[in-house]
Amino acid sequence: MTPLQDRLLAAHARDDRAALVGLYTEAADAAPDLNAACFYLTHAYIYALEKGDPAAEQLYHRLKAQGRV
Repeated sequence: MTPLQDRLLAAHARDDRAALVGLYTEAADAAPDLNAACFYLTHAYIYALEKGDPAAEQLYHRLKAQGRV
């Protein structure tokens, strides 16, 4: 496993949704292809919406730019 995967699993284990927004965004930025990036962005967006995180707007625009919303 990679350090990022370890951090994602740990954030899930402690239900740290604030961390999950950032970690899934980080995973999207490091993804090897567009489909993987959008997969991670979708997760980040959902957690941001649930949390009321202002990052949700930027994540929405990133997904929209790829035709994913």
